[in-house]
Amino acid sequence: MLVERSLKRPERTSRYAVEAAVAALHASAATKDATDWPQIVGLYEVLLRLHPTPVIELNHAVAVSMVDGPERALDLIDSLAARGTTTQYHLLYAARGHVLVRIGRNGEARDAFRAALLSAKLEPERQLLTTRISQLKDLNGSNASMSATVRGRRGRVSGAS
Repeated sequence: MLVERSLKRPERTSRYAVEAAVAALHASAATKDATDWPQIVGLYEVLLRLHPTPVIELNHAVAVSMVDGPERALDLIDSLAARGTTTQYHLLYAARGHVLVRIGRNGEARDAFRAALLSAKLEPERQLLTTRISQLKDLNGSNASMSATVRGRRGRVSGAS
């Protein structure tokens, strides 16, 4: 495979080869649970050394949530948010909402999804966020339905790779 050959030469590894490897792992997995999340976390760590950006850092946090759990991911997301470089990036708030639902902190998750909705520009993303907010309102303190909905998705948060 071209991606594997490219990654075997560390002196010539580019961010594009690493991004392609992440995409290939996502594409080759039949389900979210079949995804090689530890390898994806490792690739994002390489990518953070090659091309550190807040978006890559957020994607890394989402992958970490699948390996080390949502609490660890929340720490990473909150650390990123505290730096203030992503305050208008709706996917930061959407990812935060996603991990908060997995933890069972639905009120905070609803607030995070509302914050994401304020910055989201694309109508499909706005509809998804509105649905998530509505689902959390309908739960009245229970997280079972929303947690199952979030877990049932392909494992990505609205465009995060």
